Amino acid sequence: MQIVKEYVQRWYESGLDPDEYICHQKQGNLIEIEEAATGERQTVLTFCTNDVLGLVHDQAVKQAAIDAILQYGTSNSSCSVLSGRIPLHQQLEDEISAFKHLPYTQLFLNAWMAMQALMDAFCHLAIPVPGFQNTRETLILTDVLNHGCIVSAIVNAGTRSGRVFGNSPRVRVKAYRHCDTNDLARKLYRYARPDDRILVVSDAVFSMDGDIAPLPDMLNVLHNYEGSVLVMDEAHASGAIGATGRGIYEHFGILPQQAIEQGVVPLIMTTFSKFAASAGAAISSHVAELKPLLNVSPTSIGTISLPPPISAAALESIRQVRQRPELIQTLQENTHYLRSRLIEHDFDAIGETNVVPVILPSDINPKMFARHLMQDYGMWVSPIWYIAKPRLRLTVNALHTQEEMDRLIAGMVATRNLLYKPMISA
Repeated sequence: MQIVKEYVQRWYESGLDPDEYICHQKQGNLIEIEEAATGERQTVLTFCTNDVLGLVHDQAVKQAAIDAILQYGTSNSSCSVLSGRIPLHQQLEDEISAFKHLPYTQLFLNAWMAMQALMDAFCHLAIPVPGFQNTRETLILTDVLNHGCIVSAIVNAGTRSGRVFGNSPRVRVKAYRHCDTNDLARKLYRYARPDDRILVVSDAVFSMDGDIAPLPDMLNVLHNYEGSVLVMDEAHASGAIGATGRGIYEHFGILPQQAIEQGVVPLIMTTFSKFAASAGAAISSHVAELKPLLNVSPTSIGTISLPPPISAAALESIRQVRQRPELIQTLQENTHYLRSRLIEHDFDAIGETNVVPVILPSDINPKMFARHLMQDYGMWVSPIWYIAKPRLRLTVNALHTQEEMDRLIAGMVATRNLLYKPMISA
């Protein structure tokens, strides 16, 4: 452990460690926090929560979770294959299937496990079946800025989870330039072989850049590869884009069925930690046979199924989203307002969604900017300083008011004036 000790010490000395806060109370976007290092408390207005529709404290959502605990307890204590499912699981899967226009849905504890399960099921067919042999290799193409859960899954796609060595046909992984369908087409032309099973995976909304994958153009490219699979990770798209919050297909005015008609197999991963006020994930498909494979993947049978209160909160949240389209409209109006105000004040806000990255000059420390903004103006934003180009990551939600967004802008302008002065004078 000596290496670990030395590394962490140097890490702290280099200022790479994140500031840590303890959240004591939350009411809407107002949070009472305690700085872990000093014990000092203050109430701040958050622009870093992923509770995009403000449903975490919705009374119906909280009551659904409470009722589920009273009926089923706090946990299922095992996986559904060994100990069965509860009705909430089926209801949640049905609700997601209707929301995403794909009839078959499988639940998971989180997106990392869902994505790994998909790689196991698609590349390795989950479990050996006597008399069946697959000889076709898999080619995976991934956007270079995909989320870490995708990166982790495809890095480990060469062998089935839980096995050191895989006996399945080879899995080859190639990256294509960010949202560049011309490069995607070039990579497919260069690397795809006639008998390959092709899987392309992309964020729908990119979590660090706030931009949207070019879905129609991707379908046009994959149309030339009959039976290819297109996986959309809709973690930041669900509830945020599309007229009723259904995600990237609705955003572009198409349905998954249109992908199917072009010879492309659409898969959608939905997560519940953003729009659905809960935790967990799901994969939806029109292929009935994929669901049982996902159900017996190592990340399904090696852990517990989604706990009752989490399932109930996600279920009620999605029902709220479907019943209250005004939530999505408010979120999208707030997104437009904040982005336009940032541009008015000459901030470099990239992307187009409620994830609003603000790029800072390379010699401005995002951590320092965020600290001043919190301490002096009571605004909590996320500084990004080592996993991407230095930036502040703002997230807008449906509960923010224009007055609150104006306060954020005023604080950011004042903080910029404070921190940029030495640069100007130099």
